[in-house]
Amino acid sequence: MSIHPTAIVEPGAQVAEDARVWHWVQIRSGARVGPKTVLGKDVFIDAEVSVGAYCKIQNFATIYRGVRIGDRVFVGPHACFTNDTYPRAVSPDWQVVPTNVEDGASIGANATILCGITIGHNAMVAAGAVVTRDVPPHALVAGVPARRIGWVCECGRPLDARMRCAHDDRTYPDLKPKRKARSRRRK
Repeated sequence: MSIHPTAIVEPGAQVAEDARVWHWVQIRSGARVGPKTVLGKDVFIDAEVSVGAYCKIQNFATIYRGVRIGDRVFVGPHACFTNDTYPRAVSPDWQVVPTNVEDGASIGANATILCGITIGHNAMVAAGAVVTRDVPPHALVAGVPARRIGWVCECGRPLDARMRCAHDDRTYPDLKPKRKARSRRRK
């Protein structure tokens, strides 16, 4: 296990033997970090967060209680996850609202992920996006609020109109939008 001496790993946190934890990282009690995962400088992993295997969490990312991150997920620098639908400094009835990031997803720098959503497998969230609703598998979302602007391959590159990746020639026919039935009525 490679944990920098400035990192704080609280008792009760589970960090895989071959994970790498860099400068000033904080991992709270009850959190789990999977094998071959790298946590960059100043990353915050809250209590009871689960981070899968082969993930890369970049500098200053904040992952709060209630977030589950699958395997092979990329989280860009300064990305922020929330866990409270109605945030207040003092809220006696506060409850964690869970968020799920499925295997192979990528989240760009400075993205904000609101709680209670699922980011589908191999989906990609653009830098600076504010994600307010579920992201389908392989979708590319961008903007404030984030909207689907395309589809991506498992390798992360965009798919063309035929749902084909020019890089590795994979096709995803199930992603092709269904055509709406045309009305026979004249206008």
